[in-house]
Amino acid sequence: MRRSPLPLALLAAVVSVTGLSAVPAQAHARQPRTGLEHCTGTACHFDVPNGTYDVRVVLGGENASSTALSGETRRSLLPETAVAAGERVIRSFTVNVRTPEGEPTGAEGTPGLDLVIGGSAPALAGIRVTPARHARQIFLVGDSTVCDQPGDPYSGWGQQLPQYLREGVSVANYADSGESTVSYLASAQLWGTVQPLIRPGDLVLIQLAHNDKTTDEATYRANLETLVAGVRDKGGRPVLVTPIVRRWFNADGTLDNDTALLVNGLGVNHPAVVREVAAAQDVPLIDLTAKTKALVESLGTEGSKALYLYDEKRDNTHTSAYGATVYAGLVRDELRARHLVPGGLFRVPAE
Repeated sequence: MRRSPLPLALLAAVVSVTGLSAVPAQAHARQPRTGLEHCTGTACHFDVPNGTYDVRVVLGGENASSTALSGETRRSLLPETAVAAGERVIRSFTVNVRTPEGEPTGAEGTPGLDLVIGGSAPALAGIRVTPARHARQIFLVGDSTVCDQPGDPYSGWGQQLPQYLREGVSVANYADSGESTVSYLASAQLWGTVQPLIRPGDLVLIQLAHNDKTTDEATYRANLETLVAGVRDKGGRPVLVTPIVRRWFNADGTLDNDTALLVNGLGVNHPAVVREVAAAQDVPLIDLTAKTKALVESLGTEGSKALYLYDEKRDNTHTSAYGATVYAGLVRDELRARHLVPGGLFRVPAE
């Protein structure tokens, strides 16, 4: 991590905010300047309309500090960043602001952009919020294992993905608890809202399986094909994601059983169907089932508990914030390895 003192003139410039938008991205009306005056010791609120915004922060103070930022409905936007005493560092990210701000069928949330200042020794020295005019967008279509969970200790992997990305790409998480391929496609708040928002070049990650418990194979396959076609109709780039495993072990320490590997009561092997559709439709595949299976089995029955909410809720399906962060890292690795997102848009570990 490169650290250097920040000249006072630059600090003053960073604190201010240029014109903010009355419409998303392309055409932004000028509004009042904002900055640290909209922050308290623990949070910032910017009264901006729905859209996509670049946020640039200056971190550091007289004492050694360590600061993290989250926003909207508990989205992790900037990982904890340490700064030496008397020094300043600049970090930036791009955030999607919308209503509802979390799950599409959930609470409306607070209008505007809300940020929470966290970390073990937080120090926010400056902030600038500007409309993102050329940001790439990653849409997430999924269920409760992906969504922006409203309450602790729950967290979906999509809620943790933004912290791995730099300014220039935002995550629009339209995953929603309890949704199957059937219910997602049928909902005006879900697919009926997401599809019209997709622009040419946007990435759309699709992970739906956990709630397709009564969906027959032909319907499940057809629904995945419909989602892929709907993304492509808008010029977007679909990516199929197999579901994260459930933490259900066999006696021999493996997860090779129907409950863990998402085979429903009708015998539909969801990950296998996703893989087949991806191959047949020439769609990039992130095999998160295989990735999470390997990780959970390597950690064993005890070590894997921390990934899920076993200790807190006896829940072997939903992830903790820690587990969601680890699984988001697996998604990040696949996005980078498959060149689905330009390498320069990923935050390096030292940042």
